[in-house]
Amino acid sequence: MRIPKAAAFIRMGTALNRWLGLGLGLLGILTGTSGFAAAPVLEHVFPVALAVGSSNSVTLVGKFDPWPPRVWLDGTGVALEPTTNNGVVTVVVATNAPVGPRLVRTFNGEGASAPHFLLVTAEPELSEVEPNNERAAPQAIERLPAVLNGRLEKNGDVDSFAVTLEAGQTLVAWLECYTLMSPLDPVLRLIDSRGVQVAWNHDDGRSLDPFLTWTAPTAGTWVLQTFGFAYPAGSEIRFSGNERGVYRLHLTSGPVVRHTLPLGVGRGGSTTLRLRGWNLGAETNREVVFDGGTVGAEVLNVSFRPTGIDDPIELAVGDGPETMEIEPNTASAEANPLEVPGAVSGELNQPGDEDRFLFPAKKGELLLLEIHSASLGFPLDAWLKVEDRSGKELVRNDDGAGADPLLEWTAEEDGSYVAAVGNLLRRGGADQWYRLGIRRAKPSVQVSVTENAWAVEPGKTNEIKVAVARRHGFDAKLQLSVSGLPEGVQAEPVEVSDKGGETVLKIIAGEGAQPFSGPIRIVATEGESGREQGASMSLVSAGENNGVPQGYRRLVIDSVSALWLTVLPTPKVEKK
Repeated sequence: MRIPKAAAFIRMGTALNRWLGLGLGLLGILTGTSGFAAAPVLEHVFPVALAVGSSNSVTLVGKFDPWPPRVWLDGTGVALEPTTNNGVVTVVVATNAPVGPRLVRTFNGEGASAPHFLLVTAEPELSEVEPNNERAAPQAIERLPAVLNGRLEKNGDVDSFAVTLEAGQTLVAWLECYTLMSPLDPVLRLIDSRGVQVAWNHDDGRSLDPFLTWTAPTAGTWVLQTFGFAYPAGSEIRFSGNERGVYRLHLTSGPVVRHTLPLGVGRGGSTTLRLRGWNLGAETNREVVFDGGTVGAEVLNVSFRPTGIDDPIELAVGDGPETMEIEPNTASAEANPLEVPGAVSGELNQPGDEDRFLFPAKKGELLLLEIHSASLGFPLDAWLKVEDRSGKELVRNDDGAGADPLLEWTAEEDGSYVAAVGNLLRRGGADQWYRLGIRRAKPSVQVSVTENAWAVEPGKTNEIKVAVARRHGFDAKLQLSVSGLPEGVQAEPVEVSDKGGETVLKIIAGEGAQPFSGPIRIVATEGESGREQGASMSLVSAGENNGVPQGYRRLVIDSVSALWLTVLPTPKVEKK
């Protein structure tokens, strides 16, 4: 029997045992019963990370009445089996399971939960052992590197871990918590045997998750503690915790790359990268070559793990050469040449520093100029502007979709122009790095939804609102359609307006439609080429309420394209 590449469903009992015995497939899943009281609610998974080749007891945090629901898991190589305890499943990860994060849902005949995360890792994972609240009785970490799955499970909870270091040894510690959609703003702090704090961090620059480094002056044992505050923030200021306060703690004294120079790589060619980070001794190459020959045309970011490095790094991808800034280039006359398309990595190395780059443009040509800095974890609040050769400002921006600036600019005539980069706060130093990329705008389309699951009753209709954004002159004819619908349910394809905007798809369930709950896909198909663009719902958010951030700006998976449809059971009509 062949297992589908995406998610599949199998029943408990002999079928599940047979599939597990063959070492095949994703997943099982758990059968439910008729007469569901309500759709299940999945709020988190603990532990959130499982190693390949392991068998684990995993808690599904949420509300499941009755138990068990069914479970859908993106990808292959993982099987789940329920236990008699409400919320607890046994998860078996095959030795050949693909490594990385994936989405998981629970569902029944009444609907599906929101998606959450489960991570499959190549290396073994440790578990936090309670009690470890007091610094005088921490959980001992026997060897480094180590990765622990833990949970701040009640208000006031503080988890403590003892780490032994040699003189001159550098500890690097970081936490995944906020990026796992846990409702916490976490903190790391390191204390000595007297309880004196020697290092701490609360944000890594990329997100609200902390990142801490510290070099031991002498040999000894130190205690690393983690705790958190409620996210989104409330009116109370106290250490927060609950059963959803799941985290993953990384500890190492080995090589860690914080960033590379240049900060991006070119598509289709080779880019030589200098590694910047900690514990990059002679045994680890400080310079590596990235082969961009296999990077797809639509890929904008790529994960790269150099040999000897414990964790991968994220690199921006461009279509042209990746170069380094050459000083001096403050004045227009000193501007470094920059190809289009192309990118340059630079540093504002002193207060008030400004960097300038000379690039060609043609009349009527739409160019995209973008800075990557804050998104890479650097404390640079950058501005970006385009000037003519005399220094006259033509256009300026200091914030795009996030904290980094983005410009869409059209030249009024052929010629050479200057891109200038500076810091709003006029700060400079060794941590003020940025990557300036420039490219010609290409027609594109984005298809999105604001919900990820819908339900419909037999004999009734439900509507799915789909937003279609045509960008940079994209004018191809588009048709929206739905795939994966069960028998008895249909959705007529709908033509998208030439201006884009909101388009409504109608999901029509016939009178005899049978109960169903499963993934569907919404696609926009180009009329001439037949190319498809799938719809997705973003899991990240940049909203604020009275200045307090709401939602998550950065997650291990940013969006979901495996959308969900439930066909509800036909309501029973009582006879009088």
